[in-house]
Amino acid sequence: MAGTPDAKELIPRLFEEVVNQGREEAIDEYFDPDFTDHGPGVDLHSREEFRAVIKAWRSSFTDLRCEVSNVIQEGELAAWLVRTTGVHTGDGLGFPATGKRIDTLSANIGRIRNGKAVEHWSEQGMLQMLQQVGVVPHMAPPQPVG
Repeated sequence: MAGTPDAKELIPRLFEEVVNQGREEAIDEYFDPDFTDHGPGVDLHSREEFRAVIKAWRSSFTDLRCEVSNVIQEGELAAWLVRTTGVHTGDGLGFPATGKRIDTLSANIGRIRNGKAVEHWSEQGMLQMLQQVGVVPHMAPPQPVG
């Protein structure tokens, strides 16, 4: 693992600077030019596409906050959880602001190479978020059979 950055330091710092503080210039510092994100919806294939997604989220949740926990690393691969909170105050995600608070938890896996994020997979708590802002209805609990 020599030369591989410590994900326990890198990933929380990346989320703090890029997402929480909105430091767009830090994207160039932390992400490979050919960064690929496999999230809900379409895959992103560059830092510029990722930058647009961060702008959309920050314009939709003016007090957006991501807290990273449980970082595990094996070689270039890392896994972690992200708790995302905020109030939906903008329409940057393609639907009108609701003023509702979100509090979601997502599972993430990433590949880090030469000190930069190269690839990322997540489900990003999207279903929870869409339910909490009222865009998607909550599912009814299952009923007992018999």
